[in-house]
Amino acid sequence: MRSSVGVLGLSALLVAGCAAAGGTESEGDSAAAAAVTRAAEKAEEAVSLRYRMTGRTPEEGRIKAEAAIGVKPPAMSLKSTVLSGPDRGTGEFRLVGGVLYVGTDEADEDGRHWIKFGAPGSSDTPSGIKVDTGTMVDRVRDNPSHEGGFLAAADDLKKAGSETVDGVRTTHYTGTATVDDIRASYKDEDKSVRQRTEKSLAQYEKQGVDELTMDLWVDAEDRTRQLRVQGFGRHGELDLTLTFLDFGKPVTVKVPPASDTVDMAEELRKARD
Repeated sequence: MRSSVGVLGLSALLVAGCAAAGGTESEGDSAAAAAVTRAAEKAEEAVSLRYRMTGRTPEEGRIKAEAAIGVKPPAMSLKSTVLSGPDRGTGEFRLVGGVLYVGTDEADEDGRHWIKFGAPGSSDTPSGIKVDTGTMVDRVRDNPSHEGGFLAAADDLKKAGSETVDGVRTTHYTGTATVDDIRASYKDEDKSVRQRTEKSLAQYEKQGVDELTMDLWVDAEDRTRQLRVQGFGRHGELDLTLTFLDFGKPVTVKVPPASDTVDMAEELRKARD
């Protein structure tokens, strides 16, 4: 089976969220900063949702994705497609019953498309490669609207007007902040918040992006309905738009067919034997 790293690598940007808006007040519109902070705090509430994403990243090029996060019971699916370049193809994460499955659209030599890794954590493959599935799960099960809180660090933060997003009336906020400014705005937050923020910012720095222009659309209940992040990296343009849907509705994620799945635990047992 082809490695899923290329196809699914964009998930690092897709879901690397922070925990709350930063502690340093922006020099921009104070009312807009307060609204952005409320939206970031709202994103911390556990809620089932779906979201879709379109755009491009400096390394993958044009991409699209759709995801669903379920709270009770915990479940997650993330299907992403790289539309151009050498990593072109579709990959998917599924978390069902505490078990992680990773699949691609290209079958292995036995015609199977999925790998079952078992409960999230560190796993050894038969070839001796360690796979940190715990890190994968951390990246895909969080609400990515957390990143809207980065906008509070923008000195030019302002309200850009009222717009309808997917049939919902929203208020649009916009601004630009450097990665260093965003990092500094979290310096007084709890250690866990700083660590989560740093992981998120590191993904942008990995792509060579050091400044982010952000647009945030928030509904009357302080929920993020849409988030757009733009910047430029070493290999080109970053421009991702995430649209959030179906808050609070049940999410069902199906287990891939056993006949189409490589069970990593079974493969390890065979390797030991």
